[in-house]
Amino acid sequence: MSRPVIITCAVTGAGDTVGKHPAIPVTPEQIADSAIAAAAAGAAILHIHVRDPETGKATGERRYFRAVVERIRDSGCDAILNLTTGEGGMLELRERTFGGNVLAEDVRTPDERFAHVADNMPEMCTIDIGTMNIGPNIFVNTNADVTRLAELSQAAGVLPELEVFDAGQIEFAKHLLRAGKVASPAFFQLCLGVPGGSPATPQAMVYLAGLLPEGSQWAAFGIGAQEFPMVAQAVVLGGHVRVGLEDNLYIERGVYAPSNAALVEKAGRIVDLLGEHVASPQEARNILGLK
Repeated sequence: MSRPVIITCAVTGAGDTVGKHPAIPVTPEQIADSAIAAAAAGAAILHIHVRDPETGKATGERRYFRAVVERIRDSGCDAILNLTTGEGGMLELRERTFGGNVLAEDVRTPDERFAHVADNMPEMCTIDIGTMNIGPNIFVNTNADVTRLAELSQAAGVLPELEVFDAGQIEFAKHLLRAGKVASPAFFQLCLGVPGGSPATPQAMVYLAGLLPEGSQWAAFGIGAQEFPMVAQAVVLGGHVRVGLEDNLYIERGVYAPSNAALVEKAGRIVDLLGEHVASPQEARNILGLK
């Protein structure tokens, strides 16, 4: 029998992609509609960020998350909602002078970063497991902050997707599991190709997947041109996959993806060609232990 492979669609992300691609969803309505179409194309999990409709910049504004979630739920879409908790963690050094730094953005507390999750009670949320450089910025996820986010998700009954970018972050995730802050078996997302993290290569995926706790469920993604090669690699290794305009703007070399749904459909074809099948939302819930 073929294995069900979960496809996650990362719908819009927090990157500076507005204006670089004609189909980046910006308003709550656009984000929700793009998510609904991705689910119809085969995405069992919808990974949601929101943006300021006026500026296109990523935001943690709770009313925008509420509008997206309500629109998806009102549509009858059965996909699993997975809200980010990453917004408010990015620290940008706007100006560096001798004797001090000027910061462009203050890092929010874990409770602030979780507030929209508590508002909407999705089945899942992401937790980024460690502090790291991302391009010119610093993504701040201290051990104490990550532990608090894990406690908040556990108290709310929301399954955390543990986003890991390198081997050290997997080791800290194991500490959370041993401490009972995250239930076992956990669900990991191997984030590959992000500047400052592990590369999007077969070798890196094999290495990181081999470090995961026994019995874990896991998915992986690569950014940019490595999105679909990493889909194939993850399926071959027994994992699940993620695609979406958060991670990659192109359907093939030099051709913009017309939509998130098109990226999901292509990932689904890869899953099928490798002899597995695309998991339905209910199959995904069974795999992840969701009710």
